[in-house]
Amino acid sequence: MATPSFSDAPVDPIDAQLLRLLQEDGRMSTTRLAESVGLAPATVHERVARLKREGFILGYEAVLNSAKLSSGMLVFAEVRVADSPPGVGHALKAAVRACTEVVECHEVTGNFDYLIKTRVADMHGYRDFVASVVWTLPGVKDVRAYAVIDEVKNTARIPL
Repeated sequence: MATPSFSDAPVDPIDAQLLRLLQEDGRMSTTRLAESVGLAPATVHERVARLKREGFILGYEAVLNSAKLSSGMLVFAEVRVADSPPGVGHALKAAVRACTEVVECHEVTGNFDYLIKTRVADMHGYRDFVASVVWTLPGVKDVRAYAVIDEVKNTARIPL
């Protein structure tokens, strides 16, 4: 895989290295970051603070084991909405944001309107979720679900 060029990028190569390291371990100390990139800890602290301030770093979170937390079943749902009056799309998005089972929702182009990624305990939990939540979302016309058999790759890391 080719390394991207940073000549036109919003971050320089040192910032990119810091971002890569923090994606691998968000709890890495400033001292370890500094050792890794060959800069003084104070300089690294200032760079990381700037990356946060400028919105490159949005936050830090722990990666949890979904199977141990009764959310081991991953299901994707294609959702089509009916042609509906203005405002229904905003209502659907607000309803999805409030739903804890939905871990991602994307408005997409193509044969359906939204791709929803959910985590539930099992198929019974998903069936309950679809009946009590998805079909009650504003404007929903059709839902097609795809249960995941094996998570081949699952990462939130952005390639730098």
